[in-house]
Amino acid sequence: MKKTIITTILIALFSLTTISAEKIRVASKSFTEGYILGSMVVELLENAGYQVDYKDGMSSFIIRSALVNDQIDLYVEYTGTAWMAYLKQQDIIDDPVLLLEKVREKDLLENGIVWYDAIDFNNTYGLAIKAEFARENNLETLSDLADYINQSNKLIFGVNFDFFERPDGFFAMAEHYGMVISKKNVKTMEIGVTYEALSRGNIDVAMVFSTDGKLDKYNLKVLQDNKTFFPIYNPAVCVREEIHNKYPDIQEILRPLNKYLNPQIIRRLNFLVDIGEAEPENIARDYLKTLGLIH
Repeated sequence: MKKTIITTILIALFSLTTISAEKIRVASKSFTEGYILGSMVVELLENAGYQVDYKDGMSSFIIRSALVNDQIDLYVEYTGTAWMAYLKQQDIIDDPVLLLEKVREKDLLENGIVWYDAIDFNNTYGLAIKAEFARENNLETLSDLADYINQSNKLIFGVNFDFFERPDGFFAMAEHYGMVISKKNVKTMEIGVTYEALSRGNIDVAMVFSTDGKLDKYNLKVLQDNKTFFPIYNPAVCVREEIHNKYPDIQEILRPLNKYLNPQIIRRLNFLVDIGEAEPENIARDYLKTLGLIH
């Protein structure tokens, strides 16, 4: 009996040693939501016994390159970003299920990247203005903004570096809506700074994310994408095929991201970080602990 117990303990210890032998290299994108999601991934993996090497705050193309080139193992990416920016596809797919299916198929075939199930919110790009300015000028949609711009062309835009440079980014959007915008009227800045710049009056229109907590903090209005320029941006964990095959349990370990996140919750978590309530890693940890998902 004693031998059986000792053998069981040794097997369990061996299993823990095996699972921790190779660090899982996780990264996150460089904005509030990216930090929160990345921190949740780290917390869930470590709670399950994995050792994690975490690199936070990476830009879109750097983090993607790191994944494809075996410098990291997994991170949370957005379906629309992968479809348009990485896989170089032009078609806008407005069905989130179909978009994920297409991204999965193409990215696995071409790059050996496995996509887990989509998390239940769409963090698409948007253009925001002060709510008061919107009311004064009857601005509800991006078409309304285009009409306003083309009459005066005096508005100053604030966009982040990725959106400014990407082929599916700012100037593609402007062309889609017939906006005549001079490059001198576009300022590039970190995504978090666009909200403060708009609030202070340094810019008139800010590039934002639709689930960002700062929309509530600064009383901003996101203009409706009435001509459907922006793709669907559902987040999902994407992982190198080698790691997925070697550690198939990771998908189930990270399943709470799919089960316990939605647009209202992620916007609230983003808001708590953006108002300085706590750091992203603390918000992520506290939320998962509240749900009883980590110790």
